[in-house]
Amino acid sequence: MPTRRAVLGASVAAAAASPFVVSGTAQAATGAAQAGSGPAHTNKGHRSLVIGHRGAAGYRPEHTLASYELAARMGADFIEPDLVSTKDHVLVARHEPEIGGTTDVANRPEFADRRRTVLLDGVSVTGWFTHDFTLAELKTLRAVERLPAVRQRNTLYNGLFQVPTFQEVLDLRALLSRELDRTIGVYPETKHPTYFRALGLPLEEPLVATLRRNGLDDKHSPVFVQSFEAVNLRDLDQNFKLRVPKVFLTAAAGTPFNDPRTYADYTTPAGLAELATFVDGIGPDKAQIIPRNADGTLGTPTSLVGDAHAVGLVLHPYTFRAENQFLPAELRVTADPNAYGKAIDEQIIFLAAGIDGLFTDQADIGVLARQLHEAA
Repeated sequence: MPTRRAVLGASVAAAAASPFVVSGTAQAATGAAQAGSGPAHTNKGHRSLVIGHRGAAGYRPEHTLASYELAARMGADFIEPDLVSTKDHVLVARHEPEIGGTTDVANRPEFADRRRTVLLDGVSVTGWFTHDFTLAELKTLRAVERLPAVRQRNTLYNGLFQVPTFQEVLDLRALLSRELDRTIGVYPETKHPTYFRALGLPLEEPLVATLRRNGLDDKHSPVFVQSFEAVNLRDLDQNFKLRVPKVFLTAAAGTPFNDPRTYADYTTPAGLAELATFVDGIGPDKAQIIPRNADGTLGTPTSLVGDAHAVGLVLHPYTFRAENQFLPAELRVTADPNAYGKAIDEQIIFLAAGIDGLFTDQADIGVLARQLHEAA
């Protein structure tokens, strides 16, 4: 195993081995992965990570302290805050700078005049934006469920939780690490870094300063910094000398903003070798590892896992969700798009393909899938 992957694996304390016995369904799923890709990768020497995508977004409104806490208590190794900036240059956790769909700002008449249209990475977006609010103003808002039609139960918590700062997320991480007696990692994403730099609110400076102030800028720190912009990660590595592991997020199509190179080019063997000079891993769309057939079923695995591992990069694909509409056709259980399907089976298939971790909206499912995979 490449040294870099071993170092990254060693930065996270391993959990106890699972006592579970693999069910017949899970065994079938593992077999399917092996049949589709030849001998399954075993990831010997390190444990695949469970990353709480936006916390426990399947159970609580995303990017709230309640969501992050629940993910950790469910067994997630890392919690993932997406970072954007306020008007007074404080990093806060929101999926996007536009907050009309993730807070109750639309129902606040005192902020009605803040609604406007901006060009966000070349796309016209209308709504309310974090960079038009001071932190004090943003703290008066409350989070709401972003996908109420999909996760109606999450709407129970609408209006209860504030928008957290990055520092508050790190404070929670430290508190839960002590209480749970295991290291909880943090996996921040810089959202639209080119956009925020053009506004005079760059994300890099406060991100690096906050990590260093909290003693979290070391290659062994329980931190991954991720971005969809390769230029951002190269800057953090070479100009800011950020020492924590960095992960380049990739998509199944398209290009990073303001970058002439496509994601497809970055994920060729040559592109991966170049990435390995300034990042430690990639976070691909899971379809880049096992694409879907025309009928929505899982296809044949690509060579991406092997290609990335060959140059010492880890792979943490996104996003694993339990609802039928997000699952491959053969793992959907009913016609209800919002009912749970065979999410455990899907994750076991990808773990058998050799990934080093996964982003999941339901951390408990990720933990169970990993236990079943390890016991197989």
